[in-house]
Amino acid sequence: MLEKTLHFESSRLINQLYCGKEENLDKVERALQVKITTREGWLQICGEEKSIETTATFFNLLNKGKSQGMIIRNNDFENLLKSMTNGNSRDLQNVFDQPTILKFKRLSIIAKTLNQKNYLNVINNNDIVFGIGPAGTGKTYLAVASAIDSLLKHNIEKLILTRPAVEAGEALGFLPGDLNEKILPYLRPLYDAMNEILGKELSQKLIDNQTIEIAPLAYMRGRTLSNALIILDEAQNTSPEQMLMFLTRLGEGSRMIITGDITQVDLPNSKSSGLKEARKVLHKTNGIQFFYFNESDIVRHPLVQDIIESYNNFR
Repeated sequence: MLEKTLHFESSRLINQLYCGKEENLDKVERALQVKITTREGWLQICGEEKSIETTATFFNLLNKGKSQGMIIRNNDFENLLKSMTNGNSRDLQNVFDQPTILKFKRLSIIAKTLNQKNYLNVINNNDIVFGIGPAGTGKTYLAVASAIDSLLKHNIEKLILTRPAVEAGEALGFLPGDLNEKILPYLRPLYDAMNEILGKELSQKLIDNQTIEIAPLAYMRGRTLSNALIILDEAQNTSPEQMLMFLTRLGEGSRMIITGDITQVDLPNSKSSGLKEARKVLHKTNGIQFFYFNESDIVRHPLVQDIIESYNNFR
């Protein structure tokens, strides 16, 4: 039996690496056939040489992710351990060796979970990406951030953000104001994300010169969108006809990101969701990637995750 000791900044940091759960250390011991002891700022691994090195790589990757701003959740811990057990350490090292940080003048955006890191990687390597999952996972915010990053680097000429204007409890005709004022509430989350990243002044400037366009989905009909990145948010509220219309707007040099939560469809019961149909129709199409988040990826207030899980268990 051999042993190896890893040294970290503090016992608190080590605790964060295994999510503060002793059972997670037990899982590592069983999966990798080692014995782990940890006190103060060190972690000791005992076992066969290969098992020790795999375990050391596992904790070093967790530490690297933590140093990059990643929030290590229990789901991330278990997925990473499973990948290590399956011999995918090289692929994981590639993920962590290249920090997923989008830097802007106002702020830097860091992928907070392993799934967020993978999501940004998928966006960068596919022409059409579907980001599907519950609220609070960052699927729309990261899509907007990635698109703005591409725009500022001149990889695209135009950014288009769109949403279906679905009546969720109130008819548009009864809302106050002119047509633009009636539609604005449906588009507000996209404005909020863009203003946070760019600042309101620069956002408005790019909108005024039509470099960025924010519009209801109906405004996409009849257009061909070239050299642009187009984001369709709340895609679960599109009809199959609207989804087909949107996807066929893709022009030369363009990419699309479609985000939605299939558990929160606001369409009338008689209408089917275009997002649900697209999953069935396009899941084997080359160049189109479906990426799924789950409740464990939620990065809002911790209660949001508990609320969603409770509702799922109740239904």
